[in-house]
Amino acid sequence: MKQLSKSKYAKYCQCPKCLWMSVYKPEEEVIDPSAEGRFEKGTEVGNLAKGVLGPYVDVTVKRADGSLDLSAMIQNTKNLIAEGQDNICEAAFSFEGNYCAVDILHRTEHGYAIYEVKSVSYPEFDGKPAKLGKFLPDIAYQKWVLEKCGINVTGTYLVCLNSDYVREGELDLKRLFVINDVSEMIADEYAQVEARQTAALKLLQSCEEPEQDIWEGCKAPYDCGFFKYCSRHIPSPSVFDLYRMRFSDKLKYYRQGIISYNDVKNEKLTPVRRIQIESALANKPHIEPDKIKEFLNTLTYPLYFLDFETIQQVVPEFEGTKVYQQITFQYSLHIIENEGGELIHKEHLGISGSDPRRALAEQLCKDIPMNVCTLAFNKSFECTRIKELAGWYPDLAEHLLNIKDNIKDLLDPFAAGQYYLPAMGGSFSIKVVLPTLFPNDPSLDYHNLEGCVHNGSEAMTIFPKIQFMDPEEQAKTRKALLAYCGLDTFAMVKIWEKLLSAVQ
Repeated sequence: MKQLSKSKYAKYCQCPKCLWMSVYKPEEEVIDPSAEGRFEKGTEVGNLAKGVLGPYVDVTVKRADGSLDLSAMIQNTKNLIAEGQDNICEAAFSFEGNYCAVDILHRTEHGYAIYEVKSVSYPEFDGKPAKLGKFLPDIAYQKWVLEKCGINVTGTYLVCLNSDYVREGELDLKRLFVINDVSEMIADEYAQVEARQTAALKLLQSCEEPEQDIWEGCKAPYDCGFFKYCSRHIPSPSVFDLYRMRFSDKLKYYRQGIISYNDVKNEKLTPVRRIQIESALANKPHIEPDKIKEFLNTLTYPLYFLDFETIQQVVPEFEGTKVYQQITFQYSLHIIENEGGELIHKEHLGISGSDPRRALAEQLCKDIPMNVCTLAFNKSFECTRIKELAGWYPDLAEHLLNIKDNIKDLLDPFAAGQYYLPAMGGSFSIKVVLPTLFPNDPSLDYHNLEGCVHNGSEAMTIFPKIQFMDPEEQAKTRKALLAYCGLDTFAMVKIWEKLLSAVQ
C-alpha cells in the first residue's frame, strides 16, 4: 500500500493529478534548474531552526542506502515522548497509511505543539497572514495525523525567516526566525483533512491516470512541474505563450476556446503581444529600424558592457546583510573605447568563503570611470546590486551611484517589440534572445562552455562550494565561472552589433 506523507498531501491539495503524476509518471516532471539550490537552502534553514526552542533531540535514522528508516524514527519518537523530552525534531508518526515527520514537536503543559519550519521570509512586523495560506494544508495534515495517534495538539506554529532582521555581529537565532501562531488559521483546512486524505490514499492505489484539464492549480500555490505534460494537447504557439499575460487571463481565453494565435489575434491585445502573434503567424521578423536607432543614439562611447553574478544567502553570513540577500561576487566587463575600437575584457571574481563585496566594489570603481555609458541586459538587476553596494560602502557611494545612473538597458528594444523574431516565443531573456539572433554560432552557445557552469543557477550554487574543493578543482571551477560570466557580456556585445546592423 502506497503511503501518504505531508508533502504528498500538499500536492493533492494543489491538484490531485499532480500527486498521481509524482508517483506514477515522475519522469514527466520538468525540474527547475534552481531546485537543487532551493533544496539545499531549505535544509540549511531547517537545521538552524532546530534549536530555536532550546535543546532538542533529532530522531532521524537513515539506512545504509541513505533512505529514511521510518519505523525506527517512529519508535524513537514514542520513546522520547514517554521520557518527557521537550523538543523532538523530525518527530515521526503513522496512522493507517498516513505518515508525517514534524519539524519540531514541542512539549507543552497539556500536550504538544507542532512547529513547521519553512525557508520563506516573513516580516517580524506588519506581516500579511494571507501570505502564509499556502502552508496551512500541510500543517493541518500533521495535526490530524498526530491526533489520530493519540497526541493532544495544543498549538500549531509556522517558523519563517525574519525579513526584518539585519545581521550585526554574531548570528542571532532568536531574531533570525519569526514564529507565527496559525492555530486558528488552519481550522478550515483541518476540517477537510479527513475527506482529503481518504481520497488521496484511494488515488495513490489506482494505476489509472486521473482526468484534469488545465486549471488554476497548474500555477498556484506553486508552479507544477507537470504543466508541459498536461498541456501537450494544446497547439504551439498558444495563448499560454503570450508575453507577460497573467495565467488567470490565459485561462479565461482557453476556457472560451480562444487558444491558438489565430483564435486570439482579433482580441484586445497589448502592442508587444500583437507583434508576437503577427510575427508568428506570418513567420517573419518584426524590426523597427527607426525606433532601434533612437535607442542606439542614446549610447555614447566608450561603451561598457556589464554583467554581475550573485549568490543569494538564505541565512545572512556577512555584516549588514538580510535573509535572501543577493551578494555580488563576480562581474564581467567588455569595453569598446570608440567606434571601430578593439574589444577589451576585464573581470573580477571574489574568493569563496569570504565577504566579496568590498573588493568587488573597489575594483568596479577602478574599471568603470564616472560619467561613461554602461550597458546591462535587464538593468534593474545590476542597478539594484550597485545601489546595495553604495549603501554598504559610503566612501564609494558617489562613484557607484554614478555608474548606476548611467546604465542603459540592452533589453529595451526587445521588450518594446522593436526587434522581434518568431523563435523568441514571447521571451526576451538573454538566454532566449542570443540563440535566436545567432542560431548557428557555437561560440555563443552556453551549452558548449567547458566545465560545470552553464547558467546563473549553477554559478550561484557552485561559488560557495569552491572553498571546500582541492586546489585543482578550485582552479577548474573558477575558470568555468569566468568563462560563463564572460560569455554573458560578450553576448551583449554581439546583440548590440546585431542592433547596429538592423539600422544600417
